[in-house]
Amino acid sequence: MDDSHIAVVGAGLAGLVAARHLAADGADVTVVERRDDVGGRVRTRTKDGFTLDRGFQVLFTDYPAVRRELDLDALDLRRFTPGATICRPSRRAVLSDPFRDIGSLFESVRNPEVTTSDKLRTLALRQDVSTRDEEGIFASADRSIRSYLRDWGFSEDYIEHFVAPFYGGITLDRSLSSSKRVFEYTFKMLSTGSTAVPAAGMQAVPEQLADAARDEGATVRLGERVESVESDGDGAVVTTGRESLEADAVVVATDPKEARRLTGVGSIPTEAHGCVTQYYTLPSGSGLDAGKRIMLNAPSPDPNTVVPLSTVAPEYAPPGAELLNATFLGAAAQDNSEEELFEKTRRTLEAWYPDRYFDDLELLHTDYISFAQFAQPPGVHESLPDARDAPGRAYLAGDYTAWSSIQGAMRSGKEAADAVRDDLS
Repeated sequence: MDDSHIAVVGAGLAGLVAARHLAADGADVTVVERRDDVGGRVRTRTKDGFTLDRGFQVLFTDYPAVRRELDLDALDLRRFTPGATICRPSRRAVLSDPFRDIGSLFESVRNPEVTTSDKLRTLALRQDVSTRDEEGIFASADRSIRSYLRDWGFSEDYIEHFVAPFYGGITLDRSLSSSKRVFEYTFKMLSTGSTAVPAAGMQAVPEQLADAARDEGATVRLGERVESVESDGDGAVVTTGRESLEADAVVVATDPKEARRLTGVGSIPTEAHGCVTQYYTLPSGSGLDAGKRIMLNAPSPDPNTVVPLSTVAPEYAPPGAELLNATFLGAAAQDNSEEELFEKTRRTLEAWYPDRYFDDLELLHTDYISFAQFAQPPGVHESLPDARDAPGRAYLAGDYTAWSSIQGAMRSGKEAADAVRDDLS
């Protein structure tokens, strides 16, 4: 790999991981990114002293690629309390993990939303997935999450009122028609690790990856769009608006639609799940009692979840204020104005907390995200492209070569780097 010149198109998680490993192997690596900062879909902005991630994103600390690629201590993580609060008009009930949140054991046992049989099945499911690794889970026979849970014997109330909003928030598919493999593996990760956000916001993750790539010698060029990628068995040419870069190989680590345009690989998935997220502020001492748990909207996806973010990460809000996040699922949300969505959240909170009004709730920001994840119906993972499926000396890196997640993105970056190294050695 010494003296090989490798171009990486895209400075999201996959591209930055690939760049770091290739540079560590001795290659001369140039990363080209069309935006003015790194991160891809993992982005953070600040507004009036608030930290606002693009969409509601979290880090599962037990993802193997996360533990391999990141210095978690340096991210100064703020962790959620395991479990969730199931909410409906005039009633809120905690469902926690008794193995990791012993303080909520009594409250969880008394939860009227979940039967004793469902709680026992949850413990049995936890034991089942704990014996299998990522490779084994994603190689298993597939079906929808809903079908899988019914086969396990879970009640319809449990599926609709807990799993649908909670895992609907993970897969952006409240119908639970997504692959049960995603459910199994994320359930395993939630059972063994923490759910967290960096104190400085989720963009601290790609910024740390970019710093690690630069420390290994990679160059990261921002604000430069790639117009085309041409590759054959002898190398590649990456053409930007500024110049043409000749390379021994190129790793295409863009979003799926752009990767398909640049490489012509038709198996790159472009069907997407989207969402709309809003951020709100309340004065400190608002009286919300969810603690550091996600609040699930049992009856409705409007909004699907409300998250007390500044309770989890006080750094996300300035003194005297609290920060909430709400996520809306489904195509209809994309057509609603931000004022309509804000009013839905305000009415929902007033229904959950009938003893108070939310006239002091203020809208800070709205993100309409049309492509948050690629769709993952049962069996989709067998049809995903491999790192080597692009022509010539072009390689693919992105969660769409594995599964839609931070784990999938980071894993794909290393796999692409390994493929380049093996082919050029």
